[in-house]
Amino acid sequence: MTSPTPATPPAAPATRVLVLNSGSSSVKYQLLDMRDSTRLAVGLVERIGEETSRLKHTPLLGGGGQSREQIRPIADHEEALKAVAEELAADGLGLDSPELAAIGHRVVHGGKLFTQPTVIDDAVLKEVERLIPVAPLHNPANLTGIRTAMALRPDLPQVAVFDTAFHTTMPESAARYAIDVKTADEHRIRRYGFHGTSHAYVSRRTAELLDKEPQEVNVIVLHLGNGASASAVRGGVCVDTSMGLTPLEGLVMGTRSGDVDPAVIFHLMRVGNMSADEIDVLLNKKSGLIGLCGDNDMREIRRRVDEGDEAARLAFDIYVHRLKKYIGAYYAVLGRVDAVAFTAGVGENAAPVREAAIAGLEELGLAVDGELNSVRSDEARIISPAYARVAVAVVPTDEELEIARQTYALVASRND
Repeated sequence: MTSPTPATPPAAPATRVLVLNSGSSSVKYQLLDMRDSTRLAVGLVERIGEETSRLKHTPLLGGGGQSREQIRPIADHEEALKAVAEELAADGLGLDSPELAAIGHRVVHGGKLFTQPTVIDDAVLKEVERLIPVAPLHNPANLTGIRTAMALRPDLPQVAVFDTAFHTTMPESAARYAIDVKTADEHRIRRYGFHGTSHAYVSRRTAELLDKEPQEVNVIVLHLGNGASASAVRGGVCVDTSMGLTPLEGLVMGTRSGDVDPAVIFHLMRVGNMSADEIDVLLNKKSGLIGLCGDNDMREIRRRVDEGDEAARLAFDIYVHRLKKYIGAYYAVLGRVDAVAFTAGVGENAAPVREAAIAGLEELGLAVDGELNSVRSDEARIISPAYARVAVAVVPTDEELEIARQTYALVASRND
């Protein structure tokens, strides 16, 4: 009598998503298990192409592990992603794992065409490449990361999640500039908006804080980091946002001017003898907070304000003034506001910015509780007093989780 053949154990379900955010000289990554949104590993490769490239990898499986760091030359994104794959493999989380369902890529600019997460093929790559003129700093790096990942795992679904997608719901009255229609259409000039994955996540998380469904809630989201943007979200749908054709428009940022009279450009060309490239650098890299006071770190600016530095005080006041204008404008756009949500590095951590931005808006139903506002926490929370008609919230953003969720949902729907 022969012994029965042992049963082959069932294959582990493919529930993991690797999220890649490829910059011009960096790759940020996270590996998540979408059964419970657990982070299995996180890391960053920076200074790609330099002698002092740095890879920091932190395994989180089983409650967290010791970070590992390499400082060595990493020539390009292909070498960077191979190094990431080796680090993941060392933790039993390699890219060849059958549990890996997909790789999700942050892509900054998707134009009008990409309104949802999209499985990447040659046609998608060509369109993202076609959009390089309106996102010259971001889309080329995103493409490099995608092509490298596709070469490493050509059999695996690769999904693009676009920063602009959440804002494609804006009505034409908000998205169009008041310039000649034919010229605008020919050159794809319109307001696209950015930070969309953050605005989507934070607006939905704010609704949860209020114990309501997203479609029941109107939220003004203030994503305040080195780059900064505001959005008006009605019932879970974006109806206006502050960034435009590029991330330059809107709020005062770390190094970007935000809103400026377009004639300033012509004036600098004619009177200052500056080239288009020089003005581009001025407005994108030498303006905003750093242009006003020499610092773009809000912590340093607040320290200088507390010491009586007038340049820092003026920079802070200009920053807050612009914030108030957008809060008021988007209150008018929405008609009814249920919450104002602060997020990203400054929004989550700079209590004086939140206090100053809301101060004086009591007639709009807005107020901040000083004690609640001063608490530092990684948790989403309400910082307005109980009597306030409109909630003011601090909601830590999680763009990587949002990308992973959108990626996994798309891949799962294709497999149903």
